[in-house]
Amino acid sequence: MSKKIIAVNAGPRKGWNTDTLIAEAVRGAESAGAEVEKFDLFRLERYTGCISCFGCKNEKSKGCCVCRDGLTPVLDAIRAADGLIIGSPNYLSEMTASFRALYERLIFQNLTYNMENPCCNEHLIPVLLIMTSNAPDDMYQGLLRNYQQTLSRFVGPAEIFVSGDTLQLRDYSRTDWEWSMFDARAKQKRHETVFPMECKKVYEMGASMAKRI
Repeated sequence: MSKKIIAVNAGPRKGWNTDTLIAEAVRGAESAGAEVEKFDLFRLERYTGCISCFGCKNEKSKGCCVCRDGLTPVLDAIRAADGLIIGSPNYLSEMTASFRALYERLIFQNLTYNMENPCCNEHLIPVLLIMTSNAPDDMYQGLLRNYQQTLSRFVGPAEIFVSGDTLQLRDYSRTDWEWSMFDARAKQKRHETVFPMECKKVYEMGASMAKRI
C-alpha cells in the first residue's frame, strides 16, 4: 500500500518559484513510490484563519478543527496523511496570509493547554516547509526556526528549505515601475544557474521523505 503525502501551495502564482519547488518535491516523492495529493490555497473556496471557537478542545472533536469552510478538506487530508509538503513565498517578512490561515488551524487543533501533554496529535508525520523570497536566503533564520520548532512539535519532524533572491519577473524592463532595487541580470543568472540546483535538492528531499514513511 503506497504512502500518502499532501502537498500545499500557499502562493498565488502558478508555475513560479514556490509552485515549481513544490512540484519538484512532489516529483521526488512520487519517484519513491508515494501517492501525492496537492492543494492550492489560493484556489479554494472561501476560508479564514482560526476563529478561536475552541471546538477542537471538546472531547468528541479533540484534535479536529470544527470550522467548516474551504480549508476543511485540506486539514482532513493532512490529518490522514503520512507526510506534508508545504510552500509559501515570503511577503513583508512573513509567509502569505493563506499560509498563516492554514498554519493557525493546523497547529491549534493539536494544542491542548495541558502541561503534561501539550499536543494531542498521536499521528506525527514528516513535514517539508519550503519558503521563497526575493531577499537573501539568510534573512529569516529566526522566523524559520520558529516555524520548524512548532511544526515539529504539533505536526511532525520538520525540515526547512529556503530559496532566496528569486526571480520575480521574466523581464524587469517591461514594467511601468522603477525596479532599481534589483539587479535584473544577476537575478536572471541566479534563476538559470542556482534555481535548477535548488529544484534538484527539493526533489531529493521529497524522495527522502517518501522513503522514510
